[in-house]
Amino acid sequence: MLIHIGFGNIVNTSKIIAIVSPDSAPVKRLVQGAKEKGTAIDATQGRKTKSVLVMENSQIVLSALLPETIAGRVHMGQGAEGMEDGSREG
Repeated sequence: MLIHIGFGNIVNTSKIIAIVSPDSAPVKRLVQGAKEKGTAIDATQGRKTKSVLVMENSQIVLSALLPETIAGRVHMGQGAEGMEDGSREG
C-alpha cells in the first residue's frame, strides 16, 4: 500500500522499517551519512524535517510531517488518495 507523506510525496508502506524523529544524535548521524552516500531522499519541500523514514533498501526518506501523523496513516490504511487536510476520495 502507498501512503502520502506530505507535499504530493508517496511511499510504499511495505518497504518502511522505521519512522523516527530526527532530533537524536544517532538519527542525525544516520541522515548525514545517507546524504553523503546519496541514499537520502528529501521530501520536505524545503520545510523542517520532522520525521525520518528508514526504508528496507537502506535509503532514508525525510518528511515534514510528524512521525505520529505518518504512523497514523499507515495504521489507518490511508492510501495515496488521502489529502493534507485528512479528506479522502470516494
